[in-house]
Amino acid sequence: MRRIVNILLFMFMAALAVAQTHIECVGTATQVVSRGDTLFFFAEEVHLRSKIGAADWYSTKTGALVQSNAEEIYPDDGGYYLRKAGVSYTPVYAFTYPNYAPTELDLTVTPYCHKTELKLTGTIPPISYINEYGTSRTYARACSISYTTLAWNTEAWVDSAAVQQESLHTGTYQLPGIYRATDIVLRWDDEIAEALGLNVDSVVATLSEPHAISCMPTTITTTRGGSERSNEIERPKEASILNGSAPLEIAFYSNPTPAVAYFSWRIYHGSNLIVQRQDADMRYSFMDPGAYRIVHSVSNNYCPCADQVDPDCQQDSVEILVNVSESQLLVPNVFTPNGDGQNDEFRVVYRSLREFHCWIYNRWGKLVYEWDDPAKGWDGTINGRPAAEGAYYYVIRAMGTDADKNAKYVGIKASYKKGKLNASEALIGVYQLSGDINLIRGTK
Repeated sequence: MRRIVNILLFMFMAALAVAQTHIECVGTATQVVSRGDTLFFFAEEVHLRSKIGAADWYSTKTGALVQSNAEEIYPDDGGYYLRKAGVSYTPVYAFTYPNYAPTELDLTVTPYCHKTELKLTGTIPPISYINEYGTSRTYARACSISYTTLAWNTEAWVDSAAVQQESLHTGTYQLPGIYRATDIVLRWDDEIAEALGLNVDSVVATLSEPHAISCMPTTITTTRGGSERSNEIERPKEASILNGSAPLEIAFYSNPTPAVAYFSWRIYHGSNLIVQRQDADMRYSFMDPGAYRIVHSVSNNYCPCADQVDPDCQQDSVEILVNVSESQLLVPNVFTPNGDGQNDEFRVVYRSLREFHCWIYNRWGKLVYEWDDPAKGWDGTINGRPAAEGAYYYVIRAMGTDADKNAKYVGIKASYKKGKLNASEALIGVYQLSGDINLIRGTK
């Protein structure tokens, strides 16, 4: 605990010493604190002044007396501290900033699939000094790398300004993949230069042919909405949903970045690849029930690379999941066509049907109505006139999208014949139903 307290006390005293520096700069200059050291950068020559009046000035590098009993000095670049009445004060480190201007800098850019590499060459003079303990230190110069890329805004790719902060050095810098042509500007010491009233230096590289690729697939599901279809359960009623009753028709859009040249759509039903297309966009109607996985990839002549050696040469791939419901058919046993807006039609409740036909017979076996759209029903009229109340008989034949493609109904045609019509419960998705439907008008 005592050690921790001593460390904290030392840090506090160090911070206090920086805050109570007894040397100030004269003229156009700016102050920077780096690793606890106070650095002064001057636009021209170094000019320092004592805040405690005339004192002795010492060099932190050699420990030698630079000037005695002086209030101001014009020293060379380096570190200096004051001594007065036997007391030494916290040093400062002063530099003539133009002496450290980088020269012959050149910036080149190399694009890759998922990154952009910059290479900076030239000469960058180090801003170095020796502190009062004889330790050599170098000021870490900052630089900013700015460029324009593309960002997805939920609807489209739009220009997006990007800035990456780095330390100034020769060698390579790693940036993310850049999706559009742009100038890449590297600036250094901008805060110092601006504070000194100097122009911020920069070097520029032009990315004219980006290799980086990406896509943001979007979907639009064909909806079947409205109250007239309310008897279809799990119906696709919003363009953004990716599951529900078949047929589930969905349009897929790649939304690629400009460097994309090739497209791949693969649709898997379970583990089986059932569809593969190479268009930018596609439309597909999902019929069979179950889970689907749609894998969309984009590429160009650089990504993926032909030899697959470079680990950065990769396709950009996105997966979309779609779920289609199993078929279902439920039949009510009563409806009340009295115009009150509730249960006014005899309608089935269904999902994922590809075929449907219903026949209505009266008590004497006469066909009075039929229809082949499960979203519709019988309104309780015969030839435009209200049918009499009582029991009627329905026969329904329907095929779910999960039925075998070669499945057949039992018998040649539907007729007024009471009894169970389903030949076998093992016939998945095949519906042959019959029964009574009671028409009761009542009152509104």
